[in-house]
This record gives sequence, structure tokens and C-alpha cells, in this order.
Amino acid sequence: MQARRSAIIFAWLLLAPAVLYVAAIVAYPLVDTLILSFTDASLKRVTNWVGWVNYDRIFNATFAEVILRTFVWTFFSVAIKMVIGTFGATMLNAAVPGRALFRVLTMPPWIVPMAIGIFMWGWMYNGQFGMISGLLQRFGFVDGPVAFLAHGSTAFWATIFTDVWIGVPMVTLYMLAAIQAIPQDLYEAAWTDGAGRFYRFRRITLPLLLPAMITMSMISLISTFNSFDIIWILTQGGPSGETTTMIIDTYRTAIGSKKYGEGAARAVLICIFLSIFCIAYFRVTSRLAAGEKR
Repeated sequence: MQARRSAIIFAWLLLAPAVLYVAAIVAYPLVDTLILSFTDASLKRVTNWVGWVNYDRIFNATFAEVILRTFVWTFFSVAIKMVIGTFGATMLNAAVPGRALFRVLTMPPWIVPMAIGIFMWGWMYNGQFGMISGLLQRFGFVDGPVAFLAHGSTAFWATIFTDVWIGVPMVTLYMLAAIQAIPQDLYEAAWTDGAGRFYRFRRITLPLLLPAMITMSMISLISTFNSFDIIWILTQGGPSGETTTMIIDTYRTAIGSKKYGEGAARAVLICIFLSIFCIAYFRVTSRLAAGEKR
């Protein structure tokens, strides 16, 4: 009994640094933000407890559009990254000449500092001297300059395309590692039985890649949902709020308008959404693990 108690105490001593780190870095800011969300804290007034007032102000038609836009932006960005990344990983894993060169060429969007890459895309989207508008005019697709970031619909898809360009290399390399972990004996047996390439991909590659795809989708979803740099550098949420997502709206409220209580309420809502995503992820992976054990 004494030995077991000593082992438990020793285990807690080993865990203490990690527990203190999580408490200081994660738990305390989270609790402090939650408390702040129930106040009218701002730069101009003494902080008072206001209860659910900040949350009542959130749920209006304008913020509902922001929530919907955030989910649409995240869905399309993650979906396109997963499709391109999985397809690219399959191609990079194929025995083709110059495969090593192709693998190196996937890295620049990831290697280039994000801010520089976003500024580059901002220059290419410019209607007067941007490369994309110039090429469209040169080949006769449009009659005049196209200012992609000046119109809501084009600005929305421009930010998605930029996020895809930045995020695809990570997805590609992750999926490439997952593909290379699949036993080659399965492919050889299927090839011996006369299975074609598409059949092998559909019956072997995709099912065995499913856990990796779910994990990568969740990582990309959390990162994309919280993406701030791309939208802020390109459009700052404009034009007319057409690219304003929840994280941009939270920043504008808390930092731009100095309404810390309302901004904290928005941050809590973001945390709730991401927690729901994580719970769904763990449930899906648990079911997959249970299915594999059977």
C-alpha cells in the first residue's frame, strides 16, 4: 500500500510541470475570457457585470451571416485542400520520372513566410497591375481590369484560393506519408488478381487513408476556422463585410472597437464551435478504432 501511494505521488510530481503549464497557458486565459464575456469591459468605462447582455447582442441577423460565412469559407477551403492534397500525394507516390523534383516543388507555399505569400497574392489580385487580371485581359476573357478584392463574391473566393495555396503543401506531405505507410503487399496482391489502378485506389488506398484523412481534415479545419492573417491582409473583412469571418469580427470588436466584453463573448462562441468539432472528431476516430479491432 505504501509503495503504491509513493508511486502515485511520484507520478503526480512528474505531471506537475505539464499541469502547471496547461493551467497557466490554457486554463487561466480561458476562464478569464469567460468571466470577461459577462462584463461590459472596454477602454472607456469601469468594468461592470452585465450577465448575458453580450451574448444577447451577438445573436442578431448580422452575426448570423458572419457565422454562416465562416462555415462556408471553412468548408470549401478544407474540402479543396483535402482533394488537391490527397490527389497530389497519390501522384507524388507514383513511380514517375522527376518525382523527387515534384516533391520539392510542393514546398514553396509552405516555406515562404505567410505574410509575404499573402502580399504576393494581393498584388496578383490587383485590378490595375495584377498578373491575373492582366492575363485574363490578354487572352480575351474579360474586357477590362478585374479588381478581385473590390467585389464581395470575387474577394470571398480569392481569400479561399489563397488559403488553399498556403495549406495544400501540409496536406500533401501528410497524406504522402500516410500513403507510404500502406503495405505494398496489398497492392501487389491486387495487381496479381488483375485489379486496375482506379480499383486499387478505391478499394485499398482510400479505406486505409480514411483515418489519416479525418485527422488531417480536423487539423486543417481548426487552423482554417481560426485563420486571421489571410483575410486581414487581403481585405480586412471587406468589401462591405463580405469576407468577415468570426475571428475577424472578434478582432474588430475587441481590438478595433475596444469592446473587450463583447469581443470575449465572441471568442467564447468560437471556442464552443471548435470544441464541438473536436468532440465529433474523437467520436469518429473512436468508432473507426473500434471497427478495426473487430
